[in-house]
Parts: sequence; structure tokens; C-alpha cells
Amino acid sequence: MAEHESLEFGKADFVLLDNVSLEEFMANLKLRFEKGRIYTYIGEVVVSVNPYRAMNIYGRDTIEQYKGRELYERPPHLFAIADAAYKAMKRRNKDTCIVISGESGAGKTEASKYIMQYIAAITNPGQRAEVERVKNMLLKSNCVLEAFGNAKTNRNDNSSRFGKYMDINFDFKGDPIGGHINNYLLEKSRVIFQQEGERSFHSFYQMVKGGPESLLRSLHVSKDPTAFNYIKVGGHIKSTIDDGGDFKAVADAMKVIGFTADELQTVYKVLATILHLGNLTFGVDGDTTLIENSKVVAVIGDLLATKEENVEKALLYRTVATGRDVIDKQHTAQEASYGRDALAKAMYERMFCWIVGRINDVIEVKNYDAKVHGKNTVIGVLDIYGFEIFQNNSFEQFCINYCNEKLQQLFIQLVLRQEQEEYQREGIPWKHIDFFNNQIIVDLVELQHKGIFSVLDEACMNVGKVTDKVFLQGLNSKLANHAHYTSRKLSPTDKSLEFDRDFRVRHYAGNVVYSVVGFIDKNKDTLFQDFKRLLYNSSNPVLKVMWPEGKLKITEVTKRPLTAATIFKNSMIALVENLACKEPYYVRCIKPNDVKSPLLFEHERCRHQVEYLGLLENVRVRRAGFANRQEYPRFLQRYKMISEFTWPNHDLPSEKEAVKKLLQGCGFEQDVAYGKTKVFIRTPRTLFCLEEQRTEMVGRIVLFLQKVWRGTIARMRYRRMRAAAIILRAYRRFKVKSYIKDVNRKFKNVRSMKDHGKHVKWPTPPKVLRRFEEALRSFYNRWWAWMLIKDMTPEEKLRIRAKGATLEALKDQRPDLGLQRTWEGNYLKRDSPDTASSFTLVSSELQRKDKFMRVLFSCNVRKINRFHKAEDRAVLITDRHLYKMDPLKQYKPMKSIPLYNVTGISVSPGKDQLVVFHTKDSRDLVVCLKGMMPAGDSRIGELVGTLLSHFKR
Repeated sequence: MAEHESLEFGKADFVLLDNVSLEEFMANLKLRFEKGRIYTYIGEVVVSVNPYRAMNIYGRDTIEQYKGRELYERPPHLFAIADAAYKAMKRRNKDTCIVISGESGAGKTEASKYIMQYIAAITNPGQRAEVERVKNMLLKSNCVLEAFGNAKTNRNDNSSRFGKYMDINFDFKGDPIGGHINNYLLEKSRVIFQQEGERSFHSFYQMVKGGPESLLRSLHVSKDPTAFNYIKVGGHIKSTIDDGGDFKAVADAMKVIGFTADELQTVYKVLATILHLGNLTFGVDGDTTLIENSKVVAVIGDLLATKEENVEKALLYRTVATGRDVIDKQHTAQEASYGRDALAKAMYERMFCWIVGRINDVIEVKNYDAKVHGKNTVIGVLDIYGFEIFQNNSFEQFCINYCNEKLQQLFIQLVLRQEQEEYQREGIPWKHIDFFNNQIIVDLVELQHKGIFSVLDEACMNVGKVTDKVFLQGLNSKLANHAHYTSRKLSPTDKSLEFDRDFRVRHYAGNVVYSVVGFIDKNKDTLFQDFKRLLYNSSNPVLKVMWPEGKLKITEVTKRPLTAATIFKNSMIALVENLACKEPYYVRCIKPNDVKSPLLFEHERCRHQVEYLGLLENVRVRRAGFANRQEYPRFLQRYKMISEFTWPNHDLPSEKEAVKKLLQGCGFEQDVAYGKTKVFIRTPRTLFCLEEQRTEMVGRIVLFLQKVWRGTIARMRYRRMRAAAIILRAYRRFKVKSYIKDVNRKFKNVRSMKDHGKHVKWPTPPKVLRRFEEALRSFYNRWWAWMLIKDMTPEEKLRIRAKGATLEALKDQRPDLGLQRTWEGNYLKRDSPDTASSFTLVSSELQRKDKFMRVLFSCNVRKINRFHKAEDRAVLITDRHLYKMDPLKQYKPMKSIPLYNVTGISVSPGKDQLVVFHTKDSRDLVVCLKGMMPAGDSRIGELVGTLLSHFKR
């Protein structure tokens, strides 16, 4: 049971209901459906309610949650049952089977697909190519069988119209290595007739709507399903089914499985032939029966690869052997129509059985030697029609309901047997359980000489004209005293039964009235030998294989073929014997409503299904002794926190003793029994009390674990941070030392180097020493500069400072600063040697007069006067004044500006020698330096640097 699921979703296991009654059962089922919980347990049986919507509970994450888990460790799910069957097969080497039952539309086919999907997902962890191939084949076979064996009914858009039992074979590693499919009672009458609102088999509509134009042309088939009598009822229905997309998916699946192109083409030809047969009409000309649309016969002959006249003869005549003579007996129009319909049904059934056989040829285990490869174990999956009660119940419904009687009998027997065996295995006293044994109904159907099938077979073997009425009379005479059989003749006052037509069987699931109309014909399942010979003699080898009995000549005596009832009875007996030798698991499917609504839960509809599935009886059997049982280790693992003697670990002699101590401490020792390996709990209330105590303790334990874990994490984090800090500190110290050593090594001998270490590459400092490195570089640069200037004269030092000032002020501002040449300062003496004596005289006079210490700069200049005429002048700059002189008048001073009145100097960014001296009285002096030797020299840099250096000092 899934104890951890909240009670707001109802009881996850019906065994845990407080009172076992139909009302409580239905209320719990409804609550879980409304809460979106479509699965519920009855012990180890899963009850599944069709949700009629897509649910996100079948993905890879969900598969991982159920893989290797016990049933009660997770909420109820199909995957839990599939995993339990797989574990039993793998661990205990047992053959197992999963029986899926329920009425049409309850979700049986979907359930079988999800089980297959789960088994495929959890096997072959080693990704062996052969195993992957087998898994792919098994999954693809579902797609193919659905196309040819399923149809849209009023109850279900994808209703299985046949029973299917699939064996999956596993090797000793638990990986699938093959399989085998058995099919039961295909509803072939659907080929020629469907009720209003229903369709024939999907395959017809897929081919008509999805087949390519070229294929349909070759088959003489149009894209309009209403053009064909056999499928036109379904052709008018608007459906959400994607027939076009499904056609491609089925064709691809058949190719993957291994169907050849010729085999695939033959399948399409058989489908097309059946459609054309439905359009054949017969008329009468006097005493002669004729085919009114003979062109269709030519098409059928072409599709069947046989002569047109042979097809026409088989449809209109029947060859009869009388002693040594062979005569052709002409059909009446009615007989011809019957033969046509019988041929259509037989062709579809043979094709379906052939497809199943071809799939088996591919997936069956080959060359497996148990001595070499280990034991070959099996999981069987049975997806078979559920109990059916229609307005008009005929031979098919009778067979289906007989099948369900057999499976219900097996179900009760196996559940009881499993219970009894478990009690005996564990040493718990077994009490007899009263239950309805439906063996009496099974005998009513299958008993030799007295059963309904035997009476039907006897009626079919009678000579002369045998009618359904004769069959009913035989039933009335042989079963008059049977408690579960009645008819109008035996109950004249029961007006729900028609005279000479109806009989009623009281099944375990309820009373069903059957109409005997058609029982004889359907049981005989007559197909004229002429059709078998016609198809066997086809030049199509695939078609020939489907009809092996056609090789017999008309004069060759053959024994009477088995009737449909006998074949079905034998197959059911074999199926039940096969299931009985396996360990069974059950999925019981329920249909919540008839309108396919995800919200509607029809109480009466569901109650009827619960009754005929025997679910309440199943709960009573399971509850008759002990509601729950668990192995000691797992029980202890789940509940040990409740007792101080078992938490966190016990020191008792065994786990059994530990469980006893735990239950005694809780006061439940009167409500339990102790087996050899399991503890048995009688009432659900005890289990709920244990769960409540566990839930309370788990909260405390979680808080305690959180506290301890958070403390542990904090300590671990602290230790990591402390270790990191120590490592970081040591690493930093190491990097600092390494850097200092590296610098020391590289700059050790810079004093003796020619460039005093300017070429030495500085090592990269660690991040922490970036600012230290900047300071160190600054110290070095100062030292290096001092080493350069320490031996210079005062005049040289002044020039160096001036150049530094120039670089600082005009770097990247002008292209040529004149830094590469020697700065002389006083250029008037050098540039004008003829007038040098006059300049010397004037400068001496000015020095005496203005008391300046030295000449900073002198140069010839050109000036534009106020009349916009260029005039040659000279500029003399001393440490006190700026003089403008006239070189043409022996350098007579024209203007004297004290240096403290000069507020700034402006130069252009070009190569020109233009200078503007800004003064406080805004009478700026604008001149252009000239007379440079050599020509092209620039003295702007020298002028700016000299003045800046002087003012800084």
C-alpha cells in the first residue's frame, strides 16, 4: 500500500476501508477519480479508472520512481504491478502473467501498452543490440495489431475487437529475447456490418484516407469511404482519428518488423478486394443468378491474381461431389450474397491471423538452449475483452462472457490459492472463506453433452435444415432444471424474453439475455470450399500461404471442421491452463462514463462494473484474515522510529523480535500475528495508527537531521574557509617573497650597468603588490634620473629641467619639441654674428640697469604691426623682464614687460613658430620665431620649457 499518500485522496488500498461495503467502495473510488488518482490497489490487484485525458504520470522520471520498489512504497500505479511481475520473474525465476480485464472503453489496450513501455524501459541496461531489436519489435507489433484488430465503437475510439495474449521471453539476465502472440475470437462480422455510429477495422480507413494516389489507383480504390458498402456507415462519421498519419506509422512499423514489400502489397490487395466484394450485387434473370456489376469481378480477379471467370464461378456456383460425380450447383441470389459476405469475413480473418503469425516468426526465441543460456522465463500480458451486455446480445457476446466467466473463476481460485499458500508458508492458521464459485456457470457453457456449446454443436451436426429455433428447443429440454438458465418457454410469465428467440443466463456479473438468431450460422462459420480453392490457386504466393486447405480436391474426403464454439472453448481452456501455471497479477479496468468525459463519474455505471468484476469479493477475500502483511525488515525500516527499542538500531536477537517489541510498545499485540518472515496486521485501523505515529516522528526526525546537518555544513564551511585563509596567506607570502627575490636578483648589479638597468624587464607583481611595484618603479626612476644628472653642471641641470617641463606641458601636443638638440638659450649672438657686439653692449646695459641675473632666451622674431605690416624684431627674456628690441637700430629696447606681468604663453599645435605672450594688462605680444640655424629647427619647445622651469623655481 502507498501509506505516504495523503488521506485527502481517499484510501490507496481498498483493503484498508473501515467497512467493506459497496457504498464505501464506490465512495472511495469516486473520491480518488475526482482527485486525479486513477489507480487504487486491492492488495496486489490494481483497479484502473479510465481518465479520458492525457496524464503526465508515465514519463522516465515516474519509471525511475517505481523501478525496484515494493508495491506499497509508492502510490498505486500500473508500473508498480509491472515491476512486481518483473521482479518475481527475475529474482525468483518464476513465470508471471498480467491479466488486464474490463469492458470496452475502460482502458485495457492503453494499460497493456504502458506495461510494455515500462518493461522495455527497465531492461537491457547494457544496451545490447539484439535485445534492443527485440524490444523495438514487441513495441511495434502493438501498432500493427491495433490497426488490423481495433475499431471505433460507440463506447471507445480504439476498441480491441479481438483478445490478445502476449508472452515476453527473458534470458537469465532479465533482458527480453523474444515473444509470442496468441489472438482470440476476432470480431470478423464487423467487416460486413457495423452499428450506427461505429466503424469497421481501422485498416480500411487508413488505406482509403492515407494511401498514396499511386497505390489507390493500382487497387482501383477511391479516397471516399462512403463509396464502399462495407465501410460506408463509418465513412460518414466525423472522427478525431488521424487515419492518414496512422497509415504511414503502420506501414513503417510493418517494414521494421520485417514484412517485405510484396507482403505489404498483398495486405493492401486483400483489403481492397474486401471493399470491392461489398459492392457486388446479385440479380436474377429467370432461373439464373447474375452479377449485376460484372466490372467489379474483373477488378477482384486482378487483385487476387486469378482469372475473372474463376472468381465469377466461385461467387455464383458451388461444386458438390455426389459419389464419383461432381456437379456445379447454382446459388440463389440470397445464397450468393451469403457466400460473398462469408468470403469477405474469412479473408480478413485469415489475413489477420497471417499477420500475427508473421510477427511471431520474427519475435519468437530461436536457437535458445537452456543448458547453455540459462532458464528462459516468461511474463505474459493478457489484454482481452471484458464482460459485455448489449441491447441485442448474440453469439459473439456469449463467447466473450464465457471467456470472462473462465477468467473470473481463475481469478478467485488463484487469489484464494495465493492467500492460502502464503498463510501456510508463514505458519498462520487458515480460515475457510465463503465466496461465490462460478464453476456452475462455466459448466453450464462448456460441460460435455450438457453444456450450451455441446447443444449448439449437436444442432449444427443434425442432417437436414437446422434452425436457431431447433437449437433453443434443445437448450430448453437439456437445461430446464438449471438454476442459472431460463427462457420464455420455461418462464412463461417473463415478458422480457421473446418466444422461440431468447434465453437468459445468470452470469456472476448479472443476468444477460441472448438472442439465438444467427447462433447456428456463426457457429458453423461456413465457407464454401470453392473459395478456398480459388484463393489457394492464386498466382500470388503470399495469398496462397493463407489458404493451405485449398489444395484438397473436391473428391477428397475431409473430416468435418471444428465449430467456432469448440475452437473458442478449446483456446479458452488452453489459455486458463497457461495462466494457472504462472504467478498472476491483475489490472481491473473501469469505465467511469459513456460520454468520454474526464470529469463525470456515473455511479450506477461504475457500480455495475465493480459488481461484475468481482472487486468487492476480492476485497473480502483479502480482508478475511489480515488486511496487511509486510516482511519484517521492511516493516522495521518503515516504523522503527516509533519505538525507543528500535530507533535508530535495535540490539535484539532478530528483526522479528524487534517488530514484536515495537508493536507491544504501541499496544497492538492483540491485532497482529507473526509469521516466519512477515508480520500480519488484522485491521486497517492499526496500520493507520502506525502511520500517524510515524508521520509525527518523521517530522521530529527531519527537524533533528536538519539541525545536525546544518551544523555539520556550517562547521565544514568554517573549516574550508579557515584552510583557504591559511593557504591564501601562505601563498601570498610565498608570492611576495618570490617577487622581492626576483626584483633583487634582476636589479642587483644595476649600478655597474651602462644604462643603470633601464633595459631590465620588471617581473610581474602579485595583485597584492601592485601599488608597491608602482612606488618601487617611482623610486627606481628617481634614482636612475639622479644617476644621470649627478655629474652635470648647474647650466646642464637647468636645461634638463627645462626639457622635462617642455615634455610635461607639450607631450603629444606638437610634433617637434627640439628635445634632441642642445638648448643654448641666448641665440641672438649666434644667429647674427655681425651685430653680436651691439647686442652684447645693449644686454650689458640692461643688466646694469634692471639688475637681472641671467638671460633665459633670446631670438630674432617677426611681428605684425598695427598697420598689418611684418617687421623684424628681437626678443630677449631674462629672469626679470621680457624685452622687445629693434635689430635694425642696434637692438634698441622698444618695450619692456616685467616677467611677473606675463600670465601665460600660447603656442599652436602645428609646426609654425608662433608665440603669444599674455600679460595682465591684456596687451598680448604676438611674435613668430625666425632665423633658426639650421633652417627647420623648432625653438618653441625650448622657449616654453625655459619659462616653465624658471617660474617653477
